[in-house]
Amino acid sequence: MLDRTKRWGALSTRVGILGVLTFFFAFPFVWMLITAFKRTSDLYDLKHNPFLFYEPPTLEHVKRLFFETLYGQWLLNTAFVGILVVLITLLLAVPAGYALARLTRNWGAKLGIGIFLTYLVPPTLLFIPLSRVVVNLHLDDSLWSLVLVYPSFTVPFSAWLMMGFFKAIPKDVEEAAMVDGYSRMGAFVRVVVPISFSGILTVAIFSFTLVMQEFVYAVTFISSVRNMTVGIGVPTFLVHGDVYFWGSLMAGCFIASVPIAIIYNFFVDRFISGFTMGAVK
Repeated sequence: MLDRTKRWGALSTRVGILGVLTFFFAFPFVWMLITAFKRTSDLYDLKHNPFLFYEPPTLEHVKRLFFETLYGQWLLNTAFVGILVVLITLLLAVPAGYALARLTRNWGAKLGIGIFLTYLVPPTLLFIPLSRVVVNLHLDDSLWSLVLVYPSFTVPFSAWLMMGFFKAIPKDVEEAAMVDGYSRMGAFVRVVVPISFSGILTVAIFSFTLVMQEFVYAVTFISSVRNMTVGIGVPTFLVHGDVYFWGSLMAGCFIASVPIAIIYNFFVDRFISGFTMGAVK
């Protein structure tokens, strides 16, 4: 009887903790979804409970988002920049991380830390010199300027992350492949890279998330409405002075954040593995 009580108590504690965490993490999405379909008069009435609909739901905020702004184009721009930046980051960070983990000696770890420190430099210190580079290359007001600049902060962290991940993979694996006739590059491509899928997936998700939330570079290099990304288009055209179109703002944020949340949930185990694998040898 006592053991059963303990089991029920432990189960209730776990369920309670999971319930609190689920509510905590789901709350922003629930709030955005409710606000996106609330009428403006219902939303601004301080006597109304913000979680209840006192008036019938409406699609006016979603219509404003898609028909009075270029939100669809901003989504395509964000996806275009994000995919290219992820590809560039993987092409540069994965070999760099492997080289730092395998092809260097004691100074490899120091070099890896030095590369990571460049990620910590704030964009507010770099956007002025980078804007000069963008202008000289005639890429101002072009999405290619973002494709050029964003890897400057995605590659350092990703290379450092992949370095830790590759260090956790035993050298015996690739040495055995080299004994079987592969070159070092062949062992890297055919053996190490498939094993490193969790780390590569982590880099891809992390890089795409950074691209979606970046603001300083995008607002500096992009001026035309059609070339804007979601990060600057939504706050620029849905905030007029002190007037906030909260319903449309929340609808825009919800639509942009749901795909990332779905990807995180589908690959959460591999994502966590990618972040923690490098800390365990």
